[in-house]
Amino acid sequence: MKILSIETSCDETSVAIVEDGRKILTNRIYSQIDIHQKYGGVVPEIASRNHVTKLPYIIDEALEESQLTLADVDAIGVTNGPGLVGALLIGLSTAKAIAYSLGKPLIGVHHIEGHIAANFLQYPELEPPFLTLVVSGGHSHLVLVEDYQTFKVLGRTIDDAAGEAFDKISRVLGLGYPGGPAIDAAAQNGNPDAIPFPRVLLDKTKYDFSFSGLKSAVLNYLNGKKMKNEDVNPNDVAASFQMAVIEVLVIKTIACAKSIGMKTICMAGGVSCNSLLRQMMGKAATDEGMTLHYPDPILCTDNAAMIGSMAYYNYINGEESDLSLNGIPGLKIGTRQ
Repeated sequence: MKILSIETSCDETSVAIVEDGRKILTNRIYSQIDIHQKYGGVVPEIASRNHVTKLPYIIDEALEESQLTLADVDAIGVTNGPGLVGALLIGLSTAKAIAYSLGKPLIGVHHIEGHIAANFLQYPELEPPFLTLVVSGGHSHLVLVEDYQTFKVLGRTIDDAAGEAFDKISRVLGLGYPGGPAIDAAAQNGNPDAIPFPRVLLDKTKYDFSFSGLKSAVLNYLNGKKMKNEDVNPNDVAASFQMAVIEVLVIKTIACAKSIGMKTICMAGGVSCNSLLRQMMGKAATDEGMTLHYPDPILCTDNAAMIGSMAYYNYINGEESDLSLNGIPGLKIGTRQ
């Protein structure tokens, strides 16, 4: 079964064709990073306008690369939330038009579930159940994937997402946008023990995250240095901040997995590209006799292939959408509307 999928939840315009939920035939991604860099973050209206102008060409590229026509695809998958509502509506409108004109099924996909499904593309042998740490610019979740359609959120951020914190600290350090790769690169030349930033673990029997206090601690440190006319080593700040974030992510994930007796852990989302997170989570999982999975970087950031994978499992389990499918910015995991 070949599914043409569309992802426009934020600032990547992506179209993919995925076969049977596991094989990528094409995965075309147009990134708007260069456009939004000068603003220090994504401007929703600009993102939406670029989706409008680029999406038709990305669809043509995907069909050309896969040597298929629209008539050859069996269904249309599309992200309908969460995300920026204007951006979501561009992808939805396009997907609805294609599905309606061809008489093909329309399948709505939850963005976070798509991130989780990226692991199915990377690891064809992977089957639920498993625990997934989803960490990106907008999300920090610990999700128990009981089966392809049953997701149980065991932990989530109560304020800033991990990726959001990376972006904000990168901005104040003058390292640029997006913050995740910039902080990761700067940290390679810094001392992670230079500054004792706090590790916010909250209640150790629960698995929610909080990064706003850490963010404030970094800002207070920088402001204090400025008031005293003392020099700041941005690489040390980046390394110390990064370590404070990653330690919490690893501690919480491993503790959560142990509490439910889960031996298989996956990671997903843009922050799962972080080199220190991969290193520390890998070591912690090995020490606990657990297996760790994470996709290639291209499948960690927003892309349509992950949407195509999840769309397949939605469809074979009877979840077909109609033309009333809407874009929902705060869509809860495990729901379509």
